[in-house]
Amino acid sequence: MTKTTEKALVVLSGGQDSTTCLYWALQQFGEGHVSAVTFDYGQRHRVELDCADKIARLAGVPYIVLPINTFAAIGGNALTDSTIAPETGQRDDQTLPNTFVPGRNLIFLSFAAALAYQLGARHLITGVAQTDYSGYPDCRENTLKALELALRLGMDSEIVLHAPLMHLSKAETITLAQQVGAMTALAWSHTCYNGAVPPCGHCASCQLRAKGFADAGVPDPLVLRCQQGA
Repeated sequence: MTKTTEKALVVLSGGQDSTTCLYWALQQFGEGHVSAVTFDYGQRHRVELDCADKIARLAGVPYIVLPINTFAAIGGNALTDSTIAPETGQRDDQTLPNTFVPGRNLIFLSFAAALAYQLGARHLITGVAQTDYSGYPDCRENTLKALELALRLGMDSEIVLHAPLMHLSKAETITLAQQVGAMTALAWSHTCYNGAVPPCGHCASCQLRAKGFADAGVPDPLVLRCQQGA
């Protein structure tokens, strides 16, 4: 993709993948053309919002927080309901883990597309990947293609959904993070389902992150920062 002067909006959760995508967008579209949006959806671990704010400031991009309290009201999942403990390890059956928030990415991207429309940004970037072991259905390429079409028709726009990590393994996303200069920001990212800093190391998200860095042969900047007491 050739760098353009078009505007881009990145959905930034404060996690490893969205942070990498933010720096990917900066490389593709250039400084001054990229903004970020984060959603306050009643997530049980508010540290995500602090991380997103810190990372946006490090990247030097405008940053907007949109409130969506519907998911907390619906409940039924470990990311918004404090009475449900996140499952650990990889599942052997075909059911979705209790960290799946039904409709979350569909709603996030719809709100983000509406914001992008108001900002005059044609490009919308998300860190979803169908190679993620969880197999969340709203992270799949066919879901994004269908949603992109719906958004184009529904807003009469030429919006483009980008998912640069869609077919990458976690190790490959780390290689990409190195290439786009995201490693310093990754020291401030957060992916732990238990909200722990340093990472708990036991939840499925921590295990996936640790395996990715191990497979890439790269130390996790977040773990290093915590060890140094920074």
